[in-house]
Amino acid sequence: MKCTNKEKKCFSGFVWRTRAVRPCAVRSGMALLCAALLFLISGCGGKEISLAYDPDSDVSSFRIADDSAGTIADSFAQDLCVATGDVGTDTADVDTEALTAAGLFDLNNHEVLYARNIHERLNPASLTKVMTALVALKYGNTDDTITVTDEAMITESGATLCGLEVGDQLTLNQALHALLIASANDAAAAIAVHIGGSIEGFADLMNEEAVAIGATNSHFVNPHGLTADNHYVTAYDMYLIFNEALQYDLISEIIHMTSYETVYMDSDGNSKTFSFNTTNQYLNGTYKAPEQVTVIGGKTGTTSAAGSCLILLARDTAGSPYISVILKATARDVLYEQMTRLLNVIA
Repeated sequence: MKCTNKEKKCFSGFVWRTRAVRPCAVRSGMALLCAALLFLISGCGGKEISLAYDPDSDVSSFRIADDSAGTIADSFAQDLCVATGDVGTDTADVDTEALTAAGLFDLNNHEVLYARNIHERLNPASLTKVMTALVALKYGNTDDTITVTDEAMITESGATLCGLEVGDQLTLNQALHALLIASANDAAAAIAVHIGGSIEGFADLMNEEAVAIGATNSHFVNPHGLTADNHYVTAYDMYLIFNEALQYDLISEIIHMTSYETVYMDSDGNSKTFSFNTTNQYLNGTYKAPEQVTVIGGKTGTTSAAGSCLILLARDTAGSPYISVILKATARDVLYEQMTRLLNVIA
């Protein structure tokens, strides 16, 4: 089920209550956070503190702690992984020349196991569709009927499509499968127009959600990730977005599927069928994850501007979950080679 613990999130800031300090799994960056709180907060447990964050900060918003007062301010990120800079790049066998940004996040221990340029703004390509699915399920119902409009037509050469035409009708559930399994750009556009009233209106919802979950170094202008000015994410923000999306059972289910086939209707009420296979080459068997790791699923993305991108949910032999992400690998085979090396960090 979708977690609805949204009371501690708002677009303009957060209200936190201080409490006793507990051990923090963060390996780096706490000195900066402590300094920030020392400036902003004084007092003891039980005092409510209203503290806004800056969406233009170089580092996406997260926990702030005050060691001297023996308190922690509970932000939305109290159960998230946090790092302000690189982590583990001197020990992990990841070729930093083969990619621009990468991260590995231990979800149970709230620990960043690897970080390379995770706060650098980059083009996400079709990793954008994770946010599209998240927003669609937040504002829509899976049994909604989507009627495809002219605005949902994708004309860019080489764009991945599922073949939707104006007047076609399908459910939001069907469109989400096409979005996340086949990475269909026309499905993304159809979802956006249905939920947001227009591509621009849906992008506004995407940006509102990004701020709400703390992904403050991301900005979206479309629902599919085809290259556009002012459309970017960071590897850390993709972790935040994917982590939030995984709270929806349907998204977790879809990203694990290797194929999908369904029937929908054209404008005259005639049946149409589309079927497709996953773009995830761990799931289709082209590449193998390390022996101690099981890849559950994720999202791929590739454009000339973004390079090759991949975000994954994986589990170790004990079933503990991890999110791994690589942005702007130099080629698809390089992407999977480096992702396998990154997953090897998992003990």
